[in-house]
Amino acid sequence: MVTGDMAAALAFYRRLGLEAPEGVEGQDHVEAVGPGGIRVAWDSEELIASITPDGEPAGEGRVGLAFLCDGPEGVDRTYAELTAAGHPGEKEPWDAFWGQRYALVRDPDGNTVSLFAPLG
Repeated sequence: MVTGDMAAALAFYRRLGLEAPEGVEGQDHVEAVGPGGIRVAWDSEELIASITPDGEPAGEGRVGLAFLCDGPEGVDRTYAELTAAGHPGEKEPWDAFWGQRYALVRDPDGNTVSLFAPLG
C-alpha cells in the first residue's frame, strides 16, 4: 500500500490486529506478516515517486482489505474505535443481506477497509 503518512497507516492497521514492527514509522518501506503468513507492505509516497517513471503513485484506492471481526458486536466495536480515533466511516455497521454484519471505514490514505463477521 502506498501511504502519505507511515505513522498513521501503521497505527490504523495495528488497531486491526496487524503486528507491524515498532519504531519504523519514519521508514519508507515497512512490512508485517499477518495470519497465515500473508505479507502486508507499506511504501511512502516519496519512495514510490522515486521509482516510478512519472514520479507519482498510481491511482486512488489502490487496495481493498477486509478484516474478520469477533462476531457482529466486534464489527460495531471496531468501527466505533476506528471512527473515534478520527478515521472516516464510509458506512456504519449494518446487517447485510448476504448474512454478515458489515461496515466500511477509510484508512489514513483513503482506502476503503471492510469490517465483517457472520451474523449467525
